[in-house]
Amino acid sequence: MADKIRVMIPEEDITKRIGEIAEQINKDYAGADNVVLICILKGSVFVTTELAKRITVPVTLDFMSVSSYEGGTESTGRVRIIKDLDDSIEGKNVIIIEDIIDSGRTLRNLLDMLSSRKPASLKLLALLDKPSRRVVEVPVDYTGFEIPDEFVVGFGMDYDQRYRNLPFIGVVEN
Repeated sequence: MADKIRVMIPEEDITKRIGEIAEQINKDYAGADNVVLICILKGSVFVTTELAKRITVPVTLDFMSVSSYEGGTESTGRVRIIKDLDDSIEGKNVIIIEDIIDSGRTLRNLLDMLSSRKPASLKLLALLDKPSRRVVEVPVDYTGFEIPDEFVVGFGMDYDQRYRNLPFIGVVEN
């Protein structure tokens, strides 16, 4: 039987909000030589590409894949790099793009790790933020939507590798 998925955030609202965030980034980095967008794989691919299309300052893209689950369903917070950046970020303006922030453990460690690589600036963008689940505080510079504690899929986020391609954010209801 197929899962029933309730739309939480429609595609139009997502693309509108990404456009608003891009406008803010364009203002924040006006005159900058380059901004490096770091897409955290796999869930952030959709938001990264939509955002990059709307940014008018020069951007480059890089990708990281990290894990902090070590076989369980709760993050340990210890970041294991599966795919590291291709290029150095030293002296560069960097924006980490994450699909969702839950406990904050993984992001806190990732921010610390990337800070040690001496970027000129380091900011965090999260399409979704679940502050009710926060265990470790992280500075979120650009937030798409604050959501309640529900398991969401779509727009890059998955349930057992399914539903990433949904153009909206939805909740799986069995």
